[in-house]
Amino acid sequence: MFTAFEHTGIASPDHKKLAQWYVEVFGFAIVYQSAGATFVRAPNGSMIEIIAAEGDRVELAMKQPGLRHIALAVDDFDTDLARIRAAGVKFLGEPVDAKGNKVVFFTDPEGNILHLIQRATPLP
Repeated sequence: MFTAFEHTGIASPDHKKLAQWYVEVFGFAIVYQSAGATFVRAPNGSMIEIIAAEGDRVELAMKQPGLRHIALAVDDFDTDLARIRAAGVKFLGEPVDAKGNKVVFFTDPEGNILHLIQRATPLP
């Protein structure tokens, strides 16, 4: 039986440097590192595997087919928004509050799209 997504992968020209950014900005922990990959874990156990990239980056728009963003759940949107602002992230728009669900899209240092989300009520 499938139980969860174990991790999401991101290819990076410098996987160790990008992993350290996730540690510093979001408080993730490095749980595994090799010459070609680094795993970072969020406090709830979800992980991102950052692997050594091969080739050049292809720029994609938000709604082109394929994976487009990673959503980071927070329990204090305003505090975490202030923290990532202080980290100098590039925002893709202004924060939105729709029916108590707060979201904002931004990029990591390599242009991967992320967003903070705080839901008023968890999805069923």
